[in-house]
Amino acid sequence: MIALLGLGMVTVFLYLVMSKRLSPMVSLIAIPIAFALVGGFAPDLGDMITDGIKSVAPTAAMLLFAILYFGIMIDAGLFDPIARGVVRLTRNDPLRLIMGTVGLVALVSLDGDGTTTFMITVSALLPIYRRLGVSPVIMTGLACLTNAILNVVPWGGPAARAASAMRLDPQELFVPMIPALAAGLLTVFVIAYALGLRERARLRTAAPVLVGTGGSDAVDTASFDGGSADFDVLAPDRESLRPKLYWFNAGLTIALLVALIAGVLPIAVLFMIGCALALIVNYPHLEQQRARIASHADSIVSVVAMVFAAAVFTGVLSGTGMIEQMAQYLLTALPDALFPFFSVIVAVLSVPFTFFMSNDAFYFGVMPILAEAGAQHGIGALEIARASLLGQPIHMLSPLVPAMYVLIGLAKVDLGDHHRFAIKWALLVCGVVIGTGFALGLIAIH
Repeated sequence: MIALLGLGMVTVFLYLVMSKRLSPMVSLIAIPIAFALVGGFAPDLGDMITDGIKSVAPTAAMLLFAILYFGIMIDAGLFDPIARGVVRLTRNDPLRLIMGTVGLVALVSLDGDGTTTFMITVSALLPIYRRLGVSPVIMTGLACLTNAILNVVPWGGPAARAASAMRLDPQELFVPMIPALAAGLLTVFVIAYALGLRERARLRTAAPVLVGTGGSDAVDTASFDGGSADFDVLAPDRESLRPKLYWFNAGLTIALLVALIAGVLPIAVLFMIGCALALIVNYPHLEQQRARIASHADSIVSVVAMVFAAAVFTGVLSGTGMIEQMAQYLLTALPDALFPFFSVIVAVLSVPFTFFMSNDAFYFGVMPILAEAGAQHGIGALEIARASLLGQPIHMLSPLVPAMYVLIGLAKVDLGDHHRFAIKWALLVCGVVIGTGFALGLIAIH
């Protein structure tokens, strides 16, 4: 009965989230409470939720200060020279432009926010793509692939959700995955190099033609006026810029990332310290500090609220015993011969799951069941969580990701053209990341 109750809860949650009947945050709170009451767990509901909140509090603190830190760095202009340097290095060469796109997206994606990354990328590079006659579809496709890989950083969405759902240390979850993610990023650079060579050869022998901008008709590049000021987050005259403090901010960010990888302190503590130093040095006046914090409040509140809402869902799943019961049924349905390959199966399944489902639905609704089933056969939650993250290179192409619509909207690229170009490359990158993860022992045959 408890297993059926848990299955019903997960199914209703997935339906409401994927059909957009309720927001993920509301679903994560309301659905488990309703099912807990139906199942007769009302007396223990408070303790379940409190335990869940305690387990995700460090992750929520890490996300809050990481998003704020990188937001401050963008405001202060840390990424401006990088973006403009990429523009200068293109030298009207399609190969340099396409390779530079991947490099720029990779660097800016460190803020963990896809929307900001795409705004910076399009603002800096779209005029050059149009001027050279290179299809913006290449830019949007490579931007999605690159950002999806870098979004696995602990303060990005997928890893934070996986850590919250499994009550794991985000640092312990992420650091061993760096080589596999680096292999995926290298693959994207190789793809960009091949595409750049193709575009260079095409433009030498044919008139510039833009494809994939809403149909088969070519776009008159002369009509493009470069008008991106309405979303230009690199505006050279914005009040928040601190050019004289560029090297301080760069050194602080490098030191922060080195300390994070080395595990000097917990991630949340590192970003707390980083935020305090960044605000004190860049914006010493109280009014300035308030303005910077307020400017990022929307993204911070939405992410942190989601993590605490997830604590309700995972707390009820665990406290009622739903996970254990559902895992038992999964164990009986899956042939014993396949369980030695279970973590590999999870990695492969994460590719379609993270494309057709939101990260909230997959990591909070499906992964805990998979993890409990794996635990019954001696496969740790950490391995299952890492396996579930290896399919992420395709997630940014999901029709459920709002940031992708921001990207293709700003670049004026048709969704169908975007998917036709990018999905095959995303599947290749997923294969490389999963294969590297297997070779490194992140997922194994038991």
